[in-house]
Amino acid sequence: MTSAPDYPAIARQALAALRAGQAEQARDLFEQVTRAGHGDASVWVAQAYACRELGDGAAVLAAAEGALRLESGNARALLLKGDHFLAAGDRRSASSFYASAIRSAPAAAGADLKAELARASRELESLAGGFDQFLSERLPDPSPRFKQSVDLMTGKSRLYLQEPRFYYFPGLPQIQFAPREATPFLDRLEAAVDDVREELLAVMDNPELFTPYIETRENRPNSSQQGMLENSDWTGFYLIKDGQPVAANVARFPRTLAALEGAPLTDIPGRAPSVLFSRLVPGAHIPPHSGLVNTRLICHLPVICPDGCSFRVGSETRDWAYGQAWAFDDTINHEAWNRSDQERIVLIFDVWKPEITEAERAEIRALFAAVEAYGEGPATWDV
Repeated sequence: MTSAPDYPAIARQALAALRAGQAEQARDLFEQVTRAGHGDASVWVAQAYACRELGDGAAVLAAAEGALRLESGNARALLLKGDHFLAAGDRRSASSFYASAIRSAPAAAGADLKAELARASRELESLAGGFDQFLSERLPDPSPRFKQSVDLMTGKSRLYLQEPRFYYFPGLPQIQFAPREATPFLDRLEAAVDDVREELLAVMDNPELFTPYIETRENRPNSSQQGMLENSDWTGFYLIKDGQPVAANVARFPRTLAALEGAPLTDIPGRAPSVLFSRLVPGAHIPPHSGLVNTRLICHLPVICPDGCSFRVGSETRDWAYGQAWAFDDTINHEAWNRSDQERIVLIFDVWKPEITEAERAEIRALFAAVEAYGEGPATWDV
């Protein structure tokens, strides 16, 4: 009686042959295993590699498809199919398989697979760049929102959405940086930047005015906030805090506060607005995080701003520049860097989003008044 072939042993023999550079022998042995219906996706992939060594593109494709029938997310097989379509000139299909391979790859991938994934990533960038050029010839002057949509479609950009940690108001646009036409009050602020800087420099000899941006609260649980809790790398000096003017500080900044006249500051008693100078020391990094409520925009006016200071909101990164203000949605994931050897100071304040009507603002104020009336403790944001 003839014993059944030891297919696991044959597969191991085939793998040894492949590693020894004996591609034809390896292919024949792997085919014994796969024709008999034995072997997992890794055996099919190894067979594909042997066929690739022999220059048999059709057999590579067939073996890769065999692997994907058993394991649809096998990164190596997906890469092989991407290579097949790239060689055939089918750039869209190649991009699809490369992107799928990158998404499906295990976190603990070996060095050889990481190298292949890096190659696939470079191919994707090249393919996307080619498409950008192709598209620009047909749409030479795209709108910013349309360009962002293309970047999202091609994988050049990641989709970030509002993720408020406390209160979400539905139906608002998912916009990272507000368009300038929606924030006309910033023109007046920018025109006054020299006055703002002069008033700030007059108090800079007292560093104790700046306190950690995220402080410990006795009546709430305190997490490390990714290392930013009580961290002196990121500090603030408040003119108005949680809707309450800091009398001693307000008196020192009449021209700064005058420049804010006309801005739709977020007026929620006991909670907003806040107007402060935010200080980031040399080398500091504010880690990715999201804000509390999506009904407001956070505005920045760079007042002391050396080169090397940048800010990311969602998929867009900008460099701060002296006197150039912007407004952004802080409930979209964001982070900041000071890569200079000097401190960076930005004037920060919060305003209502223009889409929130006066009636809705009144409702929001009433909501938080009810929260305060129902519970005990200070009426500050619950973080």
